[in-house]
Amino acid sequence: MPREIISTDRAPAAIGTYSQAVKCGSTVYLSGQIPLDPATMQLVEGIEAQVRRVFDNLQAVCEAAGGSLADIAKLNIFLTDLGHFAKVNEIMAEYFTQPYPARAAIGVAALPRAALVEMDGIVELG
Repeated sequence: MPREIISTDRAPAAIGTYSQAVKCGSTVYLSGQIPLDPATMQLVEGIEAQVRRVFDNLQAVCEAAGGSLADIAKLNIFLTDLGHFAKVNEIMAEYFTQPYPARAAIGVAALPRAALVEMDGIVELG
């Protein structure tokens, strides 16, 4: 099955050897997004702003692939402080409606550029 590389300037450019997303058939694999402002490539400040920026970045990549956040089947959330779990849930409820995607929330020691949150996911385009 041919792969299609998904790219948009509405999300941060890759800071390593990866693509923003790869589409295989009707499935899109979203690379991890950290809270970089795509215009400045600088990290936004504070957990609330970081979570919103990550969702905005994911949304931009989903749209570039022909979908939306509603098409995310599986979402992985990585947090350097699981104490932010409730804030992530609160903000996620602003971006998603039921039925929600399957999800994992994982505590990690560190993330690139000292981000507080990173998310990746799998999109199924209908």
